[in-house]
Amino acid sequence: MQSFIRYASSCLLLALALATLAFAAKEFVAPEVHPARTYPANEEHKDERVVVAIDPFDTSSKTDIFTVHYGEHNFLPVRLIITNEGDEPIELSELKVRLITANRTKIPVATTDDLYRRLSSPQRNDQPSASPIPLPRRKAVKGALSRNAKDEIENAQFAARAVEPHSTQAGFLFFDIQGISDPLPGAHIDVTGMRNSRGGPLMFFDVPLDKYLNSTPAKP
Repeated sequence: MQSFIRYASSCLLLALALATLAFAAKEFVAPEVHPARTYPANEEHKDERVVVAIDPFDTSSKTDIFTVHYGEHNFLPVRLIITNEGDEPIELSELKVRLITANRTKIPVATTDDLYRRLSSPQRNDQPSASPIPLPRRKAVKGALSRNAKDEIENAQFAARAVEPHSTQAGFLFFDIQGISDPLPGAHIDVTGMRNSRGGPLMFFDVPLDKYLNSTPAKP
């Protein structure tokens, strides 16, 4: 009997150790990229042969790919997907993206410094988060971000400087939605600053987020 108890205890300790190692080793892995037209919230410019899509990560099931809890700090992760269906590259060095809420509040993309500053600061536990992502409250802990968190932020953000012919580029943008309880309904994202290979500007893209909301089941 004692040998069985020792064996069971050893198995339990081993399982706990493996679970701890697996959690500690979790790293951000970007989702597979598909052509922009396959995402519900997209806009196509047929003449320019460019398609832009927006994929909000507004549920806990989608944000499981991250190790950082952006929603707890009132950041909304949004994936930007750009597909170039033409025969010439599209230049993105002057790319500008904004979230425009239903009441016309214009929210720029958060910078890396914005993310570091907010994520390194303690969050109050006595008030619910304004984030649409339903996550449990955690104790506020002040301190520098871990190397793993910094790597995730740098690797997740949209960083492409161009989209080559017949290819797709994707990455995450983070919007500060502090004080906005439900930022997606009636909102849209505008994308400007793209240029063709001759330096000429492309028409701006305006992607309504209701296209995304209407394509997904209602959140419980």
